[in-house]
Amino acid sequence: MTKRRARIFDALALLVVIIIIGMDQWTKSLVVEHLSPPGTGPVIHLIGQYLVLFYIQNNGAAFSLLANSIVLAGLIIVAVAVISYMYARMINSGSLAMKLIFGLIVGGALGNIIDRARHSGFVVDFIAFRIPQINFYFAIFNIADAAISVGVFLLFVTLIFGNFRRPHVAPDGQKPANQDDSLGNQQRGTL
Repeated sequence: MTKRRARIFDALALLVVIIIIGMDQWTKSLVVEHLSPPGTGPVIHLIGQYLVLFYIQNNGAAFSLLANSIVLAGLIIVAVAVISYMYARMINSGSLAMKLIFGLIVGGALGNIIDRARHSGFVVDFIAFRIPQINFYFAIFNIADAAISVGVFLLFVTLIFGNFRRPHVAPDGQKPANQDDSLGNQQRGTL
């Protein structure tokens, strides 16, 4: 991969970060403005009782985990450090898909960090998915949480299944003897 292409991929990842932060902060400001006060304000039913907008203040991590915990701050720092390290390792390499996945994760993380800074430690959550007929009530979340979750899922799938598409390379950089060299076979076939 050329450095120019890698820079373009990095710029697209940065654009994803900016879009996620922008959408997240914009939707949260609309929620605070129109659905206040938290916990008792109006409820907007988007799809009946299944998809509902309802404003709460979340002191925990994504989906209200570890609320009011010192462990939460440590986990956020560790997660940001790991993601930063993984991204730094692929600055001049890495596929566009991987860089966009990191853009989703970083954009979501920064969106929630900005929210915590603006609101004295809590984030604005407002999307509720439920299926009342079977008593299923998913945790209330926001755009940043969704971006992080989708990004982590895609990263996991890419790391697990991405190795199946790559040819195996021996430690010395040579292909193992049992792999076909299609160009070599094509050239021998024309002789």
